Amino acid sequence: MNETMVCAIGRVATRPVYREMASGPSARFRMAVTARYWDREKNTWTDGHTNFFTVWANRQLATNTAASLTVGEPVIVQGRLKVRTDVREGQSWTSADIDAVAIGHDLAWGTSAFRRGGRPETVAAAPAGPEPNWDTPSEGSPHLQSPAAQVEPQEAALT
Repeated sequence: MNETMVCAIGRVATRPVYREMASGPSARFRMAVTARYWDREKNTWTDGHTNFFTVWANRQLATNTAASLTVGEPVIVQGRLKVRTDVREGQSWTSADIDAVAIGHDLAWGTSAFRRGGRPETVAAAPAGPEPNWDTPSEGSPHLQSPAAQVEPQEAALT
């Protein structure tokens, strides 16, 4: 429970890489997060330092990430922050990864059309019934009668 949860808002910096692993699907991409601040001297917004994160997604989130994201798109990522240090060729390297829980487009910059992902069928599908009548009922239609008027013929048939 002592995990550092973060919410990062930035842009997709690399194409998502999708892999089928023994434990299930996995995807990763790099995300650029640039701080912006108001420069009073220049009277304009200015870009600050850019942080890069490697975002990791697993299972269904990995599949949907690979199918949905392209380089340059604005995204919001929520997940667990993992900071690692390595020594490579005598040099110390630090990397910041986000183990994603949720990934989505940042709608402040544009629109997005959601499509529900397909789920594997585990139960046999129910047979398709007749299509309901979606037409607007006319004045004399039984659909516009009061509920009591609709019940009376059934009650008469029972007596």
